Amino acid sequence: MKFIIATNNAKKLVELERILNPLGIEAVSAKEAGVILDDVDETGTTFMENAYLKANAAFKKTGMPAVADDSGICVDALNGKPGIYSARYSAEDCFTDEQRTAKILEQLRDVPDEKRGAHYTCAICCILPDGEVIDIEETCEGKIGYSFVGEGGFGYDPIFVQGDKTFAQLTPEEKDKVSHRGKALRRLRDELNEYFSEKH
Repeated sequence: MKFIIATNNAKKLVELERILNPLGIEAVSAKEAGVILDDVDETGTTFMENAYLKANAAFKKTGMPAVADDSGICVDALNGKPGIYSARYSAEDCFTDEQRTAKILEQLRDVPDEKRGAHYTCAICCILPDGEVIDIEETCEGKIGYSFVGEGGFGYDPIFVQGDKTFAQLTPEEKDKVSHRGKALRRLRDELNEYFSEKH
């Protein structure tokens, strides 16, 4: 079955494809589906509300089952910021992932190690062919490092430390095992297996 992935983030699409494809789900981008998904105004106040807005827009436009996620990093010393604004944090002077990541490092410059806690959150909304909605949210605990480390991942991965490595130092497979998105998609897999077994 084909599911449209409601994202224009190419790296996020790859991550979603990697985890969904083994489930027998063909993850299709808007381009592959021959449609243009307009950017959705993320007016929700939670990750889950924003994930639903994106999934519902894709579902209505294409009629295909849709999967969307909304995710971000929440930094303890910044009172949970950037949170749902992770992709547009400090938008007035930060235009790239690297600039947003550097901004957090600067804000935490004098914060000691024991107060550098942070977590990633991933909310996934899946709208199925009959309109049924599956909502899942997962987190991954870690801390903020002191510099950019690693070449992989995307977003804030080069400064998000879990154990003795940043997410940007992990292989895709290693990251999937522990990440917020990997956890959420495994739960989605289980929910979809149950859904399809009930339908068939």
